[in-house]
Amino acid sequence: MNLSARSHGSVSIGLAASLLLAGILGLSSVLQQPVPNGLQRVQQSGVLVVATRHGPTAYYDGAAGPDGFEYALVEQFARQLGVRVRYVFPPTLEELLDATARGTVHFAAAGLTATPQRQKHLNFSDPYDYVTEQLIYRRGSQRPKSLDQIAPGDLHVVAGSSHEETLRQLQADGHPQLRWQRHPGAGLESLLSAVDEGKVRLTIADSTEADLSRRLYKYAATAFELGEPRPIAWAFPRHGDDSLLEAADTFLATVQEDGRLQRLHARYFGHARRLNFVDTRGFWRQVRDRLPQYQAYFEQAAALTGIDWRLLAAIGYQESHWEADAVSPTGVRGIMMLTQSTANQVGIQDRSDPQASIIGGAKYLRTVAKKIPARIKDPNRLWLTLAGYNIGFGHLEDARILTERDGANPDLWLEVKQRLPLLSQKGFYETVRHGFARGQEPVDYVDNIRNYYDLLVWYTTTKDLRTRARLLAGDEA
Repeated sequence: MNLSARSHGSVSIGLAASLLLAGILGLSSVLQQPVPNGLQRVQQSGVLVVATRHGPTAYYDGAAGPDGFEYALVEQFARQLGVRVRYVFPPTLEELLDATARGTVHFAAAGLTATPQRQKHLNFSDPYDYVTEQLIYRRGSQRPKSLDQIAPGDLHVVAGSSHEETLRQLQADGHPQLRWQRHPGAGLESLLSAVDEGKVRLTIADSTEADLSRRLYKYAATAFELGEPRPIAWAFPRHGDDSLLEAADTFLATVQEDGRLQRLHARYFGHARRLNFVDTRGFWRQVRDRLPQYQAYFEQAAALTGIDWRLLAAIGYQESHWEADAVSPTGVRGIMMLTQSTANQVGIQDRSDPQASIIGGAKYLRTVAKKIPARIKDPNRLWLTLAGYNIGFGHLEDARILTERDGANPDLWLEVKQRLPLLSQKGFYETVRHGFARGQEPVDYVDNIRNYYDLLVWYTTTKDLRTRARLLAGDEA
């Protein structure tokens, strides 16, 4: 072999060796790279997949799009992670729990109770709420007073629910006679509706769900509670690392500490118990009998002011129950119960004219809203505006001053509503500019309007036409 050939072969061998060495070094570098944990994979993908369910405590269609306590809490968590959320809605509770256990979703946020049986298959976050389980019966029928008065066949529960687990435990703890019918494909709403219609004798609901649903299912009432409060938490798969779960626990601790969790709870549940059976029955009767006469006027006022017509209608119902000739002992009158000075301010001549009253009320509400500091955002801005509409902006400002004196935030309705009643106490109203006011009234006023507004939004967006028709059918339904 000549020199040139030998040289060429050496170069080839050297090149191959270099490439092999580079490959080994490259592979070693890849192998040394840390494998991203679950939280990092979510952040890299930019999407958090969350299982939830349609319902008043979790996720529903609100006035401006998706809404609900669970939805709002998850959205805040996602913003902290810097990702968006993709919600999935398994058709049954059992399928939701199964999808979570298998890891086809990152976690479930659906008002789930962290029960001992579920903890065998799922990891749970720290609790962010506590509920009691309530036995629900139909108002007007015989009310059970103990577990021993539940006859076989009377009790119906959602299959796979925490309520079913509670019943098994009660059965083992001294109530062997307990029997119930499980419904694999049903949701709690359908069982509450069946109780309301008298088709089912009894069911079980968590306290928050019972409070919210009672506004729709007016004959559904609580017989008694089944035990001590139980924790509500997010559910995570047991396999894989706990990085996402740990991030959730950190987030929940933060919102608990800084007050955001309390404010969310007040926003979605704080007003729910305000309406009683008589209130809800009367409201739905007037939705049927009176609202159709004035809905076009509310819609016209909405077009002029940009305020949701359903909110204006809720105010009108709270003010007068939609009675055009309503008059109070203090001289306010009409559907929106305007004072003469307010009517003059917004250019209304005849307060008893329903169209004029509704438009005048909408204009005045907009006037009050403009006085609220621009830094305050909804929903606090709206609730403060409603309180000012009721009690007067000056008294509202006095209550905000009292709030600030207490070291609380005067821009939060949750804080201001606690100080408004102080305006009727001499030791407080003498220290502010506008003096005495019946401060509890705007608190009740705002809570009632929030309820009526919720119900009107549900009524105008729901696809449950059967329940809607039943609510409007009256007491004979």
